Amino acid sequence: MVIGGGISGITAALEIADAGKKVYLVEKENQLGGNVASVDLTFPYMYNAQQILKELITNVEKHPNIEVFLNSNTEKISGYVGNFEAIISNGSEKKSELKFGNIIAATGLKPIDPSNITNYGYNTLPNVVTSLEFEKMLLSGKVLTKDGKEPKHVAVIHCVGSRNKDHNEYCSRTCCMTALKYSNQIKSILPQSNVYELYADMRAFGNRCEEFYASTAKRKVMFLMFDQQNDLPVIKKANSKDNCEMIIEMNEKLSGEDIEIPADLIILMVGMEAREDAKAVSHKIGVSMDSNGFFIEKHPKLDPVATTTGGVYIVGSCQGTKDISDSVSQAKAAAARVLATILQGEVQVESTTAVVNEDICCGCQFCISMCPYTAIHFDEEKGVSVVNEVLCKGCGTCGSTCPSGAIKSKHFTDHQILSQINGMMEMEFATDEVIA
Repeated sequence: MVIGGGISGITAALEIADAGKKVYLVEKENQLGGNVASVDLTFPYMYNAQQILKELITNVEKHPNIEVFLNSNTEKISGYVGNFEAIISNGSEKKSELKFGNIIAATGLKPIDPSNITNYGYNTLPNVVTSLEFEKMLLSGKVLTKDGKEPKHVAVIHCVGSRNKDHNEYCSRTCCMTALKYSNQIKSILPQSNVYELYADMRAFGNRCEEFYASTAKRKVMFLMFDQQNDLPVIKKANSKDNCEMIIEMNEKLSGEDIEIPADLIILMVGMEAREDAKAVSHKIGVSMDSNGFFIEKHPKLDPVATTTGGVYIVGSCQGTKDISDSVSQAKAAAARVLATILQGEVQVESTTAVVNEDICCGCQFCISMCPYTAIHFDEEKGVSVVNEVLCKGCGTCGSTCPSGAIKSKHFTDHQILSQINGMMEMEFATDEVIA
């Protein structure tokens, strides 16, 4: 089952389905495509995103091994690798029960709402728009102000809601390159316009991106640097004598001077952040989240698509902000891991799992509510808790919670831990004697 029908979810589904395996693709919106569905061109090669996406969606809809669920949510997920079950609801009384062996989470991110960044006047000044709103203009083929005029001065402000201690401190990664893409598109549509790029740092990472930055600068785009942490630009409505809609006041770091920039249209490069339902999804599929709301992988270097829950993989921007190429690469990697698991036919489980001493278990079920991997269930007939060793990761949370001491971790008993401590103490005393 693939949760999320964006570019990474679609890619993963097609890879697995092309290998002859059945895939359930669950999307909460009424169409596939995710955030890419609202993008005009992609950087740095300026390919048409809609053409790319249309072909992929057509392949998904026609594929005999893919069953798509639109306007749907996963109400409940239970089981373990090779034996998952889920209940899918589309908001009506109709519900579907699915059985599958692996889960790929591709739930994506959402744009930051810049309304609370008062410096920028979003929702107050009509010609201050977000990057996604500007994409809609580009898709329509016209760049116009609210009163239908072609703007003479266009400003693009970077890092809106990102890399700032008052908002999100992480970098949203794709904003700089998307801003450069906008400058090129504006210059193509309105060649006589003045374009200003207000940036904190230009992060042109990726193949051909630095070259894209250099070529954009040659199109007479003016780059102005501001202090993202302590001195954000301020947007004000212009006076009638200014011959523009708005004035941007800022301290330009490279020159050290306070300057004013005319603008008829201002584009806010809003960052990306976790979706509102990210925590609920993480609980259902049994994965952890970091402080920013992103799903945590098993190992950032050696296992970047797997999670600590067997059979559950994360791809795309739900694991962290990334562009289309990185999302697709990660989706294909996760698909390969799933297919390898299916081909292998069996999986190894942790040896340091928890075990319940049924003779002293009081049946309080505290351990069930505390287990982060939903690896414990209650046996009604025996009146005791039972650990599913396939799901258990030996974290020890249940053992520290159990009031009767009925749960222990294999190979981490109290006797073993105390023996290790005593051994370390004896080594320390022996070292002190040698030094003395």
